[in-house]
Amino acid sequence: MPEPTGSSPLLAADADAVAAGYFDSYSVVGLLAVVGVLFVAVAFGAGKLLRPVVPTQEKFLTYECGVDPVGEGWAHTQVRYYVYSFLYVIFAVDSIFLFPWATVFAASGYGWATLVEMFIFLGFLAIGLLYAWKKGVLTWT
Repeated sequence: MPEPTGSSPLLAADADAVAAGYFDSYSVVGLLAVVGVLFVAVAFGAGKLLRPVVPTQEKFLTYECGVDPVGEGWAHTQVRYYVYSFLYVIFAVDSIFLFPWATVFAASGYGWATLVEMFIFLGFLAIGLLYAWKKGVLTWT
């Protein structure tokens, strides 16, 4: 029996049904996004309508932990604190990858491949730490 040269109406109907089901799942996501935006907008609007508005001179002052501010409002922060926090995050992520690896490594069939992959991962981290040490980032002056 020769195959039809054109598309049959039955195949087109099946494709339309699949497409309708596909877009139905996105319509649920869109509906939830709209409901979420409306919920936030209603909450902010209700807060604006219900809060008391009594402007006083004290409300316009700068607030620093209950203490009157001293000096300028602009403070300089050392960049090295950010570098240390960034290095901490890197090694925290490293530990997050090491714990599941240790449990998978104990399973059968994951021997040498996972061991080599983990040492490659640790090698990249060691190169990054060595680079930071050579650049003098880790010295506290």
